[in-house]
Amino acid sequence: MEASQNPEQKLEANFSTLIISIASSAIVNLGLEKNPQTDKIEKNLSVAQYSIDLLVLLKEKTKNNLTASEQNYLDAIIQDLQMKFIQAR
Repeated sequence: MEASQNPEQKLEANFSTLIISIASSAIVNLGLEKNPQTDKIEKNLSVAQYSIDLLVLLKEKTKNNLTASEQNYLDAIIQDLQMKFIQAR
């Protein structure tokens, strides 16, 4: 049984998981991955932009409170999503 199918598995809440959760929403809404609820490729650029904006907001609000690796990770995710957004338009 896969870990995602085990209802007893405790998920670890950490900064990286939060970033991936928001970034995954952006990826789905950019039409780069199937929507897991509909199993279809769907593009909604306004929702994708909202997700990217949330990550930028997190970056601003956590300034000077992240480790160097967390900051680099967040910066890389934001930059990658912004480039993908420009390409999707």
